[in-house]
Amino acid sequence: MKTEVAIRYAAPGDAALLSRLGRETFHDTFVGHPLNAPEDMAAYMAEAFSREKVEGELADPKAVFLIAESEGRAAGYAKLLVGSREPDITASRPIELVRLYAARDFIGKGVGAALMRRCLDEAARLGCDVIWLGVWEHNRRAQDFYRRWNFTDAGSHVFQVGSDPQTDLLMQRAV
Repeated sequence: MKTEVAIRYAAPGDAALLSRLGRETFHDTFVGHPLNAPEDMAAYMAEAFSREKVEGELADPKAVFLIAESEGRAAGYAKLLVGSREPDITASRPIELVRLYAARDFIGKGVGAALMRRCLDEAARLGCDVIWLGVWEHNRRAQDFYRRWNFTDAGSHVFQVGSDPQTDLLMQRAV
C-alpha cells in the first residue's frame, strides 16, 4: 500500500537525522548478507555516517540531500553529487546518485519511487545530462529497482566496506 510522501531539501540542522537514518538504512539493507563481515559493516557505518562526516557533506555545494517524510517521520533519503564521474560514465554533465534509501517500515510504500522521481527532477533542474550510481553486485533488489527506472549497466568499480573491497555495478540513464 502506497503512503503519501513529501520530499524536502535537507538543511544543516538535519545532520543528526541523516546520520541516524543513513546508519539504520544501510544496516537494515546489508548487515544480514553472509558476505558482509560484522566488523567491516561496523567500520564502514562508523566512518560514513558519523555526524561530522554528514555535516561536511551537507556543507558541500555540489551535494544535494533530499529527505522523504511520511506518516510524520523521516521515511528515507537520497544524496546527489553534481559533477561526480567515473571513467565508464558517458556524460558531459553527470550527477551521481550516491545514496537512495528507504527506512525498513516504508519499503514497498512508494518512498523509493518518490525519491527517484525527485532525484531525476533535480538532475534536470541542475542541467545534468546523465544520472549514474553504483550498486553492490549482490543487491539484486536494488538493481531491479534501478532497471525499472531505465538505468543501464555502464561498468563497475570497487566500493570499500571496512577492509572488504566489494564490487559495485555502475548504472546510468539519461536525464
